Amino acid sequence: MTANFASGTIWTGDNLRIMRGMNDACVDLIYLDPPFNSNRHYEAPIGSKAAGAAFKDAWTLDDVDVYEHGELADRNPVAHAVIEATRQVHGKSMQSYLIFMAMRLLEMHRILKPTGSVYLHCDPTASHYLKLMMDAIFRNQNFRNEIIWCYSRLSAPRQRQLSRVHDTLLWYSAGGEWTFNPNDIRQPYASGSLARKGYAANASKVAAGAVELNEYGKFPESWIYIPPLKGNSKEYAGYPTQKPIALLERIIKASSNPGDLVFDPFCGCATTLVAADRLQRRWAGIDLSPLAIKLVNERISADRPRSADGNPWSLFTGAIALDTPPRHTDLGTLPNYRTHRYRLYGEQEGICAGRDTHFPFRVMEVDHILPWFKGGTDHPDNLQRLCSSCNRSKDGQTMAEWRSAT
Repeated sequence: MTANFASGTIWTGDNLRIMRGMNDACVDLIYLDPPFNSNRHYEAPIGSKAAGAAFKDAWTLDDVDVYEHGELADRNPVAHAVIEATRQVHGKSMQSYLIFMAMRLLEMHRILKPTGSVYLHCDPTASHYLKLMMDAIFRNQNFRNEIIWCYSRLSAPRQRQLSRVHDTLLWYSAGGEWTFNPNDIRQPYASGSLARKGYAANASKVAAGAVELNEYGKFPESWIYIPPLKGNSKEYAGYPTQKPIALLERIIKASSNPGDLVFDPFCGCATTLVAADRLQRRWAGIDLSPLAIKLVNERISADRPRSADGNPWSLFTGAIALDTPPRHTDLGTLPNYRTHRYRLYGEQEGICAGRDTHFPFRVMEVDHILPWFKGGTDHPDNLQRLCSSCNRSKDGQTMAEWRSAT
């Protein structure tokens, strides 16, 4: 399916609302580095390129719309059951976080091509709960790998606990056939004579691409060593949870081809988009902060290859900045229109679209603004909630017809 948005687009706003407007099966690769429910507050340092970027990664049920939990019960009962079990084990904070994630993962599953892949970046705080959620939404048979990103850093000794120096990436395919390019991501080899030749001393150089892999290459495994970013690194923008571009390049090379569409729904300082652009992939992203647009423009403009005279060989005029969702150009396979009753009730704040009066949930019905027999569809944009009385009064009329008659 063709995407209903241009490559180079960044939206500012809630990624759930924006993803709901995307066509089915239009994205080749999704990478997301979402909040981890770490119970921390992150803020970029003053004076950095990302100064002003901040987010709270602590969750309560006030942080999600109540209708989302009800909608999830209709759309994916298994995911709903996982969340209910998690609440018993971990409490309401993890429950609310997983509701937030599950609703967005459902949309990512819908927009991913049948040969596409998704990489979910997480840490031990929620990785085991997120894997259950991914099993429920992407199906456990489509689990490809748990990838361990190892890094080293100076840290204070922990009392009676090992230092944590890795993150986890959960890789799922959309179906039984998926893009995988192992020859593009050969790994360093560190055993026997090669180790004695100095692999350990050159590991960071190999990972960063400064040393050829010919001497150390072997078939990729489910771990990778890439040094974390330091404050004096050229690519460091100061973003609170910024990841090395080498990590994203590895993912993009492994699971996409030139010309494919790479999507990051939590794009932050735009590392995914910069890596995709560098590797000649199409790209798009979403972030709550408009700072992402500024950073991607600065980083890609500086990153584009230049000719001998110093002029860019390929002009970059800047990202397409939007804050409204795309409009579907496909019909796709939409869920039963009644599954939207929770979402619509929440969005309308319980107000009947006909009477402008608040009604209890039980007496509100889902209505098609443009009826089926007049060309209407089950697309969310064509749905509303009316009280029982208004819905019967409207009958088979369009909303405009009914309003003009009343």
